[in-house]
Amino acid sequence: MTIRNRVATGAVASVLMLGGAAALTAAAPASASARIQNDLSCTTNTDGRRGTADCTNNTNRTIAFRVTVVCGWWPDQTGPWRTLNPGARDHSEATCDGGTGVGSVNWQEG
Repeated sequence: MTIRNRVATGAVASVLMLGGAAALTAAAPASASARIQNDLSCTTNTDGRRGTADCTNNTNRTIAFRVTVVCGWWPDQTGPWRTLNPGARDHSEATCDGGTGVGSVNWQEG
């Protein structure tokens, strides 16, 4: 294979890879809009070391949830599962015992 053929083959492969990346990028907004919505209304809070999720169940079925805390330079933490009956409210909390403290707080429904 000559140098020209190798360059041409590389150029075609690059165009095909860029085309595939463009197709994936174009499909991303459609899948992002199809996300599953949470059934709970929650607020999150942190004091720098502890993260809390305070949730209310606005559905007509029982739902469990727990807080998830991302800790900087320390293993991420999860709080205890809490079970909410319809209309009930409760909170779950977890603490970053070391590292640089809480990076973010969210909740997980289960």
